[in-house]
Amino acid sequence: MNNTDQRPFTTADAIVEQLIKAGVEVVYGIVSIHNMPIYDAIVRNGTIRVVPARGESGAVNMADGYARATGKLGVVLTSTGAGAGNAAGSLTESWNQGTPLLHITGEVASHYIGKGQRYIHEAKDQLSMMEGASKKAHVLKKAEQTSTLISEAIAEALQPPLGPITVSIPTDLQTMIIPESTIIDFDGNGKQAETALPDTLINKMTEAKRPIIWAGGGVIKANASQELIQLVETLQAAVVTSESGKGSIPENNPLCIGNFAADPAVEALFDKSDLLISIGTHFRGEETNDWATPVPSEHIGINADPEALNLNYETTFGLVGDAGQILKQLNKQLADQEVTIDPAFAEEVKSVRHQVRTELRNIVSPYDQFADSMRELMPDNAILVRDVTIPAYLWGNKLIDIYEPRTSIFASGGGIGQGLPMAIGAQIADENRVVVLMAGDGGFMVNAGELATAAQENLPLVVILFHDGGYGILRYLQTAAYGRTSAVDLDYPDYKKLSESMGFEAEKVTSPDTFKVALEKAITRRRPSMIIVDMEAVGPTNKHYEESESYIDSFRPGN
Repeated sequence: MNNTDQRPFTTADAIVEQLIKAGVEVVYGIVSIHNMPIYDAIVRNGTIRVVPARGESGAVNMADGYARATGKLGVVLTSTGAGAGNAAGSLTESWNQGTPLLHITGEVASHYIGKGQRYIHEAKDQLSMMEGASKKAHVLKKAEQTSTLISEAIAEALQPPLGPITVSIPTDLQTMIIPESTIIDFDGNGKQAETALPDTLINKMTEAKRPIIWAGGGVIKANASQELIQLVETLQAAVVTSESGKGSIPENNPLCIGNFAADPAVEALFDKSDLLISIGTHFRGEETNDWATPVPSEHIGINADPEALNLNYETTFGLVGDAGQILKQLNKQLADQEVTIDPAFAEEVKSVRHQVRTELRNIVSPYDQFADSMRELMPDNAILVRDVTIPAYLWGNKLIDIYEPRTSIFASGGGIGQGLPMAIGAQIADENRVVVLMAGDGGFMVNAGELATAAQENLPLVVILFHDGGYGILRYLQTAAYGRTSAVDLDYPDYKKLSESMGFEAEKVTSPDTFKVALEKAITRRRPSMIIVDMEAVGPTNKHYEESESYIDSFRPGN
C-alpha cells in the first residue's frame, strides 16, 4: 500500500489493500459511523472510486449491475444492523443471479456482539441475517486476520457457483494497528486440466438428428459465447435461452429461438427432439411452466454448480465445471466427427422462431412498435436493463433481441424496483455505452431516490418509465383470482417534474411514434434522461396479459 503520510497500517488499510490486489475499481455504498474508517482508508489511498448511493438496497443493486455488465467483482460497503438489513433484500437478488459480489458491512464492537445490550445499530444476530441473504457470511474475529479473511471472501465470491459474500467488520477492529501482511494464493488460477470426454457422450451429440441447446447465464459467466456458437454451428442445433442466457448467442442467429422455452410451439419442438444439451442453467420455474415443459430423455447437462444437475430435470450425462473449458473440449473432440442432423430440422427451427415472435407481436401490439424502436435505435452493444414490470416481462424479455454477452440485465429474483440502481451500476461500468432501463412506475418508486445518484455521477442513463398508476401485474392477478383489487392503484408524483428536479431531462410520450422520437433524442444527448410512457394514452395491448389458470388457482382460498 502507498502509505505516503506514514500513518500506522490498520485493519481498514488492509481491507483496501486486498480490494486493490483484486483489481477493484469502484465501491458503492452508504457512509456511516460504523464504517467511516474504511471509507477514509479508501479516500486516503485514492485508487478506488466511491459512488455514494441513497440507500443500502440500491448500493447492492449497483454493485450487482456493475458485476453483471463487466464480469468483475462488485463491491458494496454498508453499515451495521439496519444498514446491513437494508442490503439483505438486494443480496438475495445477487444470490438468485449468481453475481460475484463482496459485501463489506460494519458490525457492533466485538465485545458487544451477541450480548443484546442494544448497542447503537445492533442487530439481534447480524451474521445469521447475512448468511440467509448471501452465499456465505463471515465476521472478522481478530484484526490481524483481515487480509486473509478478505482475500478468502473475494475468492469465494468468484468461485462457482458465484454469489455474494458478506464480511462483517466490528467497529472497534476497523482502526486497530496491525502488521502489514502479504497473502499469496497458489491455488487461485482456476484452470482445469484437459479431460477427454467419453466416446459415448460424443456419439450422442453426433448421432442426434434434432438437438436443442438450452443456454443459460453460466455461458456468459464463463465467457464461453464463442465456444457456444462453434458448438451450435457444428451440431446445427436449435438454441433456446434462459432470461439470464440472453446474449450468450446473438439472438438474430436463425437457429436461436430465444427466451421462449415455455411457449407451446417450442414445447412441441422439445417433444420431437432427441437430445437436449443444457449449459449453465437452473431451469427456473417461470421459464419452464413450473417444470412442466417437456425435455428429451437424452439430456447432457453442463454446469459449474454440481447441485444444479438433476435438480429440476434429470440428466443422462452431467459435466461439472467451467462452461468455457468444457465447450472447448467438446468442440475439439467434435472437430473431426460427422453429424447426422435431420435436414428438415433447421427449417423447422426457423419456422418456430418466426411463429413465436409473430404471435407475441400480435398479442402485445401496439407495444411491439416500442420494441422495434428500441432495437433499431440502441447500438448492438447497448445494455438493456429490465425491472419487474408487465412491458419487460411480456415483451421486453423476448422481442428485443440481444446480440452480445453482458448486455442484458434483469431482476432474476423477481423483486421490484431494483432496475434503476442496477442500471446505474452497469452505466458506471462503461460510461461510453448506451444503457437503457425499462421500469414500471409502481416498482420504480421503491428506489426512486437513486435518480439523484445517477445525476450526481452525471451518467448518460436512459430511463423508460411505463406509467400505468400502480402494480400492473398484481392488478391483473388480483382481478383474475378474486374479482377485485386492493393496494395496487397508487397515487403518483409528476414523474417529469420529479426527474427534472434531480437533474434528468424528461419527456412524456403518448404513442409509438412520439416514443421513437424521444428515445432517439435521449440516446443522442448523453445526459441523464427519462421518457415517461403514458400507457393509458397509448392504449392496452391487443390481447390481455394472461397467466395459466393453475397459477391463478394458487392464489384462491383452499389452494
